[in-house]
Amino acid sequence: MKGIIYARYSSDSQTENSIEGQLRECKEFAEKNGMTILGTYIDRAFSAKTDNRPEFQRMIKDSAKGLFDFVLVWKLDRFARNRYDSAHNKAILRKNGVKVISATEAIAEDSTGILLESLLEGYAEFFSAELSEKVIRGMTENALKCKYNGAGIPVGYCVDDEQYFQVNETTAPLVVDAFKMYADEGKSVRQIVVLLNEKGLLTSNKKPMSINSVTYMLKNRKYIGEYKYRDIVQPNGIPAIVPQDLFDRVQERMAKNKKAPARTKAAVDNYLLTTKLFCGLCSAYMVGESGTSGTKGRFYQYYKCVTAKKRKGCPKKSVRKGWIENLVVNETLAMLGDDAVVDYIIELVMEVQSRESTSLPMLKEQLVETEKGIENMLNAIQAGIFNQSTKQRLDELEKTKSEIEVKILQEEIDRPLLSEEFLRFMLYKFRDIDISNQEQRQRLIDIFVNAIYLYDDKVVFTFNYKDGTKTVSLKEIESSDLTRLGAPVRIVIKGPKPCFSLTIRTP
Repeated sequence: MKGIIYARYSSDSQTENSIEGQLRECKEFAEKNGMTILGTYIDRAFSAKTDNRPEFQRMIKDSAKGLFDFVLVWKLDRFARNRYDSAHNKAILRKNGVKVISATEAIAEDSTGILLESLLEGYAEFFSAELSEKVIRGMTENALKCKYNGAGIPVGYCVDDEQYFQVNETTAPLVVDAFKMYADEGKSVRQIVVLLNEKGLLTSNKKPMSINSVTYMLKNRKYIGEYKYRDIVQPNGIPAIVPQDLFDRVQERMAKNKKAPARTKAAVDNYLLTTKLFCGLCSAYMVGESGTSGTKGRFYQYYKCVTAKKRKGCPKKSVRKGWIENLVVNETLAMLGDDAVVDYIIELVMEVQSRESTSLPMLKEQLVETEKGIENMLNAIQAGIFNQSTKQRLDELEKTKSEIEVKILQEEIDRPLLSEEFLRFMLYKFRDIDISNQEQRQRLIDIFVNAIYLYDDKVVFTFNYKDGTKTVSLKEIESSDLTRLGAPVRIVIKGPKPCFSLTIRTP
């Protein structure tokens, strides 16, 4: 894993010395867990109550470049103290394939708060998906008419006032030239990029042509008149620029030049428990590892303790990826299948929300007081007390009321409160997820699983909520690759008050 360190101190309580301490402990943690640190982002004298920090914003922006896999912080409060900002920025990082890791908090101190944060992210995703469905309906109507649906316009085309595609007589011949150069003259994509840029051709974003833009051009079926949006495909839906036979010759050559994707790299990207799974013997991360059998040529995937991997004395053996991931998913779903647990989670989340909501209650109290003042003034007017001062005071109160209502609306948009009904809807929705869908499995684990500790004789789960003790008996766990350590045959859930721990033991 490759990543960066983010460090911060506040002007009111910390000094430059604290940065040195944060960096030292983060580097020690990275060294212990086999992580490569590429650089650091440091904000000096900036509070975490806001995400408006220069280096923090630069880090968020750089995450989109795919340069690093994780952001390592000394403690989670270095990243953010505002839960809503934290949820928002973590969602951006996760979209860019980046995780936030704390060097000193393997398990968050306030697990209920972590659950609230995760549910807030889910809340945003839910309404984003709902909005997307509405947008898709409108775009589908456009697609049925072969109209322009937004995004970039392919080079060689333009869009008329009624949003239909038309051939751009100036740039379309250059598109045909590009196809001929590739199919008939044997030129490489790189050579075509140079030639098109020499002729001054620009993309729809007014940027010079690049390898990516030319490769996309040569594969784009719009050039043979095919209009496509999601499942809607309409041949001859738009004017064609490239003849079918020329387009086919280009595809044939591209197919011959195509290199097979790296199977191992694709598989490594799918380890669901990265940063969640710990070695129970030495507390180091267990990270994804893969290999091919020398005898049968089969491809295998495991989680392996970093300390054992570096041969530094930890005797922990590897665990097969499929088994441990399926176990985590199934036990998390079993936990959510208990109505009493769901009720308990909702109660805790609602309590945390009420503790964290400070500005909104104050604004609502101000609104009530202002409305009382307006009512008193109206009563005075009805009683015949009306003069210039009365009118001026009423106008002031009306203006104040309007300002407070705007602030309340802004606060509700920026700091949405999850209702009990919506929380129950979301939690029940997780019971019906498609466990074969990798994205849905990942979301389930991210929201509800805090950490998993794998021992030789047990697996300890810590979920993102407090207070839970329960015993579940099983005859055996099928398809276990821990059989060499003793097949687990019963589950005992027990743990200290702060955490809900699920322990799988052998006899």
